[in-house]
Amino acid sequence: MKKSPGAEPEETFDTLFDGRLKIRQKKEGYRFSIDALLLSHFAGPRPKDRVIDLGTGCGVIPLILIFRRKAEAVIGVEVKPYLADLASQNVSLNRFSPKIEIWEKNFKELVKKSDRGTFDLVLSNPPYRKVGSGRVNPLEEKALARHEILATLEDVLRTAHHLLKNKGRFCLIYPATRTADVFQFLRHFHLEPKRVQFVHSHPRDEASLLLVDALKEGKTQIKVLPPFVLYKPGGQYTPQAEDLFR
Repeated sequence: MKKSPGAEPEETFDTLFDGRLKIRQKKEGYRFSIDALLLSHFAGPRPKDRVIDLGTGCGVIPLILIFRRKAEAVIGVEVKPYLADLASQNVSLNRFSPKIEIWEKNFKELVKKSDRGTFDLVLSNPPYRKVGSGRVNPLEEKALARHEILATLEDVLRTAHHLLKNKGRFCLIYPATRTADVFQFLRHFHLEPKRVQFVHSHPRDEASLLLVDALKEGKTQIKVLPPFVLYKPGGQYTPQAEDLFR
């Protein structure tokens, strides 16, 4: 990876879209993955949508949406001060300051402090491991990104329901192994799944990730999209996956 002349020693300077989108992130701790590209590609906001990303990390999802002109403005919410500051720096680095706003707060607070029904689209790539399941990473940022320490799936969906307008959309990426939990909690919070897509590393592999597009107070009807396959048998990206980087 390239390193920015202005980056701190503990940071790397990474790029997407042939170097046109620049992202600073820590060498250790939270680092974005292909999950962010998958969710940004899947969500497809309408140009006039008011969009918010819960748990934005270094701001990668808002950055992608604005770079690809999928939205006119995006808010990213991040609880960790260092990551929120890094996200703000990435917004400035890419000259997206008028279009991306970073809120440093626990998104669970939004249920109490933000007006109900003000967003058209809520996005989240939330922590997915229940506390007590598996080894917790000793690096705090990785632990918070992977384990439901500060926020559970229920917290994410409760906040999404509060923020969304009636018939607003909620888009999520989550491990396929927790599909039953996702569907159970979506319906509990009146978020009806409308589009579902499973992500596979290779054509013959079991699904590793689940993408869901749910509608607040929507009617019961699910469209299951063809599988999204990341790699060809030889290890190269599929044309479908290559589109994520264009």
